[in-house]
Amino acid sequence: MLYKSTRNSDLKVESAQAITQGISKDGGLFVPDKLPKIDLDTINNIGKLSYVERAKYVLSLFLTDFSEDEINYCAESAYTDKKFATDNIAELAKLSDNTYMLELWHGPTCAFKDMALQILPFLLTTSAKKVAGDKKIVILVATSGDTGKAALEGFKDVEGTQILVFYPVDGVSSMQKRQMTTQEGDNVSVCAIEGNFDDAQTGVKAIFTDEAFAKSLENNGMMFSSANSINWGRLLPQIVYYVSTYAKLVADGELTLGEKLNFVVPTGNFGNILAAYYAKKMGVPIGKLICASNSNKVLTDFINTGIYQKNRDFYTTISPSMDILISSNLERLLYDLSGCDDKKINEWFSLLNSKGTYEVDDKVKTTLGDLFYGGYCTDEDTKKTIKEIFEKYSYLCDTHTAVAVKVAKEYTQKTGDKTKMVIVSTASPYKFSESVLSAISNEVISDEYEQVSKINELSGLEIPNALANLKDKQVRFSKVIDKSQMQSAVSEMLGI
Repeated sequence: MLYKSTRNSDLKVESAQAITQGISKDGGLFVPDKLPKIDLDTINNIGKLSYVERAKYVLSLFLTDFSEDEINYCAESAYTDKKFATDNIAELAKLSDNTYMLELWHGPTCAFKDMALQILPFLLTTSAKKVAGDKKIVILVATSGDTGKAALEGFKDVEGTQILVFYPVDGVSSMQKRQMTTQEGDNVSVCAIEGNFDDAQTGVKAIFTDEAFAKSLENNGMMFSSANSINWGRLLPQIVYYVSTYAKLVADGELTLGEKLNFVVPTGNFGNILAAYYAKKMGVPIGKLICASNSNKVLTDFINTGIYQKNRDFYTTISPSMDILISSNLERLLYDLSGCDDKKINEWFSLLNSKGTYEVDDKVKTTLGDLFYGGYCTDEDTKKTIKEIFEKYSYLCDTHTAVAVKVAKEYTQKTGDKTKMVIVSTASPYKFSESVLSAISNEVISDEYEQVSKINELSGLEIPNALANLKDKQVRFSKVIDKSQMQSAVSEMLGI
């Protein structure tokens, strides 16, 4: 299987090149030149396997330049009980007769990003050996909270790599900030910027596509790659858990083979829900893809109108991982929906850069509406939803998952659709303890570790060791820079 750029369909590389490079030199994102198919018999059969075996199967469909031993090494190294607090890796909780919670936060950083970022270092280093020789791989990351810590933990002390993470100084929760600034490892660096996630993401993309800077890296025996979902190696492992979830529900007798299943996904950069779209196209019987946003509802408006408009007020919310106005992975979806028309993609995203807005054609607009439902949730409703779910089901969810729960309820009420649905739960509630505690209790506590203890007392939910141990860790990274200084910060971090 080859991979092509969304901005140049004639450019084709193997998966090792796509993963190592991260982003195409023309600024486009790598996508498979065709999607493999999975039939119902296969889905039925893999439902009886472990998560790691399902992962091996899906990875083998896309990584045709990897040997079987290499795929086994990557999957078996990532999905172990030493890294995940559950043998199932991705847990399913049944909320009601037709609603399930897919808990993707049982990994080492308590967020769904672990599902991809525990395996990406193995995919990347295996790929680099094929195409990059002895070059050191420099991982540049922009984060709205969870990706940064998950990437830092995944690449910590991985030989031949160095990782640099930028985050918005006022755009992450205190627990997310603490996780990043106390990160251990000799090859890691973290820096805050004055700005929002979009500023960090734009800055990282600009550095990636700066030819002079790339040449400077090359002269020093280095090359850039990415751990953001712009890297195909980040997105591919996310397809696995959609395939796995459907197969597991069939194996458990919760679904009839071939029965449709809706997915509700809280998303900001569009990677998580895009993975579900790819699984659907591969043959998994997925019905509606329900896209849940917070008050930064650029995706909701786009799905409903076909107009992407980033020129709008930006809100800092209690679901900060979705505080995004430029959803990078939407480019991959639109490339597919437009029939792989790279001219349209270049036109639309040039308009986004120059004017901050674009409108897709009627055909794409119609298809978008058929496939997706877009809804959003305010902070007030997020807290109300956390309280309602906790009181009704004794189930505690974080501020991002609550957005999805609210949008799921709205979708069902508006459409009357009785199809079974899976709500994708993306983080432990303890990562957003202040907001979660205020939603379920009138007690006001300022210390975040006391907040965690109180949530534990009220809910009985086990406190993950990764968060409980943060209190005594030393802060290593406290630098804050202007967004215009990102490139010089990278140079300083790398010593070039």
